[in-house]
Amino acid sequence: MQINALQALCRQAFGFRLAMIALAAPSALLNAAPGWSTRLVGMAVVTTFMASYVLFRDWERFGPLLLRHPTLLAADTLFGALLLISAGPDTTLAYVSVCTPLLAGLIYGWRGAAVFASLQGLILLLVHAALDNPRTDPAESLLLPGLCVIAGAVGSSLRNLMLRLGTATRALTTVQARLAVTEAVSAERARLAREMHDSVAKTLHGVALAADGLAGTAGARRMDPALVRRQAELVARSARRAAAESRELLADLRRESDPGQGTDVLVELAARTSDFTTRTGVPATYRPTGEHAVPPVPPAVARQLLTIASEAMENAHRHGKPTRVDVHAGVHGDLLRISVYDDGTGLPPGTDLEQLRRAGHFGLVGMVERAASVGARIRIGRGAHTQGTEVRLELPLAAVTTPTEATP
Repeated sequence: MQINALQALCRQAFGFRLAMIALAAPSALLNAAPGWSTRLVGMAVVTTFMASYVLFRDWERFGPLLLRHPTLLAADTLFGALLLISAGPDTTLAYVSVCTPLLAGLIYGWRGAAVFASLQGLILLLVHAALDNPRTDPAESLLLPGLCVIAGAVGSSLRNLMLRLGTATRALTTVQARLAVTEAVSAERARLAREMHDSVAKTLHGVALAADGLAGTAGARRMDPALVRRQAELVARSARRAAAESRELLADLRRESDPGQGTDVLVELAARTSDFTTRTGVPATYRPTGEHAVPPVPPAVARQLLTIASEAMENAHRHGKPTRVDVHAGVHGDLLRISVYDDGTGLPPGTDLEQLRRAGHFGLVGMVERAASVGARIRIGRGAHTQGTEVRLELPLAAVTTPTEATP
C-alpha cells in the first residue's frame, strides 16, 4: 500500500512538471538566441517533456530505473536549468525546479533531498546572478531556493511516513493472522468436542443398547444361539468402532496441544495431488517453489489449507473440464503460498461470491471463509494466465510460527 502511495505521489509530481513545461516552453524558445541556442533549448524542451510524460504514464516500468540511477534525475535537472536560463526565473518553469527536490525526497530519502535541493537552489541563484537587469531584491531571489529546501523536506517526510505506515500495516496483519490462527485452533477444539459427543458417545450408546439386547437374549428361557452370536458380533463391531473413533480424535488433540507437533503441508499436498490424479484420471502435477523450507503448520491451520487446495482441484474436475492441473507451494518472502491452476474453461464472467451464495453454490464461498478463518488471503481467477482458473492462497509465516521461531 505504501509503495502504491509513493508511486501515486511521484506520478502527480511529474504531471505537474508536464503542465509547467508546456506553459513555459514558448517563453524559453522565444528568449533563446537564434541558431544553435534555439536548437539546444528545443532539444531540452523535448527531452524534459518526454521524460516527464514517460514517467507520468508508466511509472511502474521506468520508475525503478530512476530509483537505481540518481544520475538520471541529475541529468534532468541540468536540462531543466538550460530551460530556466532561457525562459527566465519569472516564468512558470521556475516552479518545475521545486519538483526536483520533492521527487528526490520521495525516491531517495533525506540524503537525496538534501543533495538535489542544494543543487537546484544553486542553479536558481546562478540564474538570478546571470540576469543583466535583475528586477528582484536578494530576499526574493532566495524565495525559490528556500522553497526547494522545504519541498525536499516534505518529500523525505512523506516517504518516511509511508514506510512507517507500511511497517505498522504489516505488524497489524501479523497480529490479525495470529489472532485468526488462535480462533481457528479454538474452533477446531470445539469441533473435536462436538465430534466426540456426536460420534464416540453415540457409538458407545449403541454398544450399551446392543449389550442390553444380548443380556436379554441370553437370559431368555429358550436361547437362540444364532441370535446371541449376531448380537455379540454387533457389540464387538460397535466397540471396535468406538475405539477407532476415540484414537483418531485423541491423536488430533495430542498433536494440537503439543507445540512441537505440526503438519508438513508440502508432503500432504503432494499426496493429495497424487490421489486426485488416481481418482479422476486428470493429470495433476505438484512442484515445490520458493527458496526456504516450509515450517511445520499447526494441524488446525493445515487442515484448512489442504481442504482449500483439495476443493480447488475438485472444482476444476467437476466444472472446468481441464486437461491438466498444476499445484505449487512454497515460501515466498514472508508468505506461505499455495497455488492450484487448471487450464479448463474458467469462471463465468461476472461471477461473485454473493451471486454464488444466493444460487446455493457454496464451494468457492466455503474456500473464502476457510481462508479468512486462518488469516490467509485467497485469490480466485485467471491470475497471470490467459485461460483457466488459479486459486492462490497466501498465509503470513508469522501466523504459523512463534515469536522465538520467527527471530533470526
